[in-house]
Amino acid sequence: MIGAAVARVAQELNLTLRRHTQSTEDLVVVSNLMELDGTATPLAVDKLAVFLVNVQREPTAQRGLSRVDRGGDRLALVQPPLHLNLLLMFAANFSGTKYPEALKLISDTAAFFQGRPMFDHQNTPGLDPDIDRLTLEIENLTITDLGNLWGVLGSHYLPSILYRARMIVIDSQRLEGQPTRVTRPEVEAVAGA
Repeated sequence: MIGAAVARVAQELNLTLRRHTQSTEDLVVVSNLMELDGTATPLAVDKLAVFLVNVQREPTAQRGLSRVDRGGDRLALVQPPLHLNLLLMFAANFSGTKYPEALKLISDTAAFFQGRPMFDHQNTPGLDPDIDRLTLEIENLTITDLGNLWGVLGSHYLPSILYRARMIVIDSQRLEGQPTRVTRPEVEAVAGA
């Protein structure tokens, strides 16, 4: 589901940027910037690379077992769904004389998400059916945090913008128990008391 969410956001952004720039080729790719051996990923050269930086549990989501009505006198105890936020980096991987294009793509990316901060099944028909909606908002980093992030990524800084995509819901529907519901107490009348 995480891959489907990242791919759909990238596809929607790519379609808009291609129309805006009148490009015949893809401008956005879902790709890391560096291979495991430390070399540059060829797929991401002269592209806006979208990649996952982190996955975080939504802190406001419910915890503990939930009761689900199974009909009649049956209840089910299930783990609540896991609500995740994704930190997505949009990095323009252009160098030399193409550097101004990197700045333009970052600006166009910010404009795209400013105009369309939410993806749902009405405005994004190809959205994975298991995803209700995604909301994207800019994640601010200090210069120190940004430097640390790029160090962890193993790359030099590129013009980029970091977004938090809220919320991916993963629901295993794993049954933890089935207690019997108490519908009404049974009371016996004692004669002569």
